[in-house]
Amino acid sequence: MSAPDTDKVFSGSVPKLYEEYMVPLIFEPYAADLAQRAARRLAAMRAPTFVLELAAGTGVVTRHLAATLPATASIVATDLNAPMLAMAAQIGTERPVEWRQADAMQLPFEDASVDAVVCQFGVMFFPDRAHAYAEARRVLRPGGVFLFNAWDRIDENELADAATAALAAVFPDDPPRFMARTPHGYHDVALIAADLARGGFDATPEIVTLAARSLAASARIAAIAYCQGTPLRGEIEARDATRLGEATDVAQRLMEQRFGTGAIDTKIQAHVVAVQR
Repeated sequence: MSAPDTDKVFSGSVPKLYEEYMVPLIFEPYAADLAQRAARRLAAMRAPTFVLELAAGTGVVTRHLAATLPATASIVATDLNAPMLAMAAQIGTERPVEWRQADAMQLPFEDASVDAVVCQFGVMFFPDRAHAYAEARRVLRPGGVFLFNAWDRIDENELADAATAALAAVFPDDPPRFMARTPHGYHDVALIAADLARGGFDATPEIVTLAARSLAASARIAAIAYCQGTPLRGEIEARDATRLGEATDVAQRLMEQRFGTGAIDTKIQAHVVAVQR
């Protein structure tokens, strides 16, 4: 089943709420990990010159790449979504980075021109993953590396699971399923490997399943993050825009029931993938 258009809507107040709440809640630890893995891979290359980031969002990985990669590597951070990229550029990085709107399905870069392609939690949104992987392979130099991560199944990610359950209670006849369908809908490592092979990667990918902790000062913050700082907001508002506050409140109460009324500490889990061209 194809994903609805709301799955890709990161506009209005969503980029700001995403950066303020979602990034520290679930993306920061994996961004640091991905940048460190990229740095180790590039250290084995001779004077890497070009690192390309896909689906950069509000730039959390970009900031880590800028702080971690060798000075010889220039960074171009791309995203299809202009409001998210504008937020990333506004926040900035500690060294110059080129921000560029681009579609992972049709990359505006020459063949064999890139040392590493990096993508944090973006592949789940690609309409044809094998085609996007073929594009990543096309722009990579021989010996270059494609590094990305994808969320594991939703029941291994406690806050996403709680938010989904809460919204099913608010809209029982038509529950919003964005989290299960898209961010957590590409968790099968055999499928990931098969898609990479269909995209032309001959090497066996290295796939590591990595658990981490999601910390928030309160369940309220987590509820706002999920219900208002992701495309879940579009799903809620498509059903009844007047119920966004109610949906957020219900998510907060369920999270408090599951994780407590003070600071919360919950499990998140993702697959980290590296494959060489």
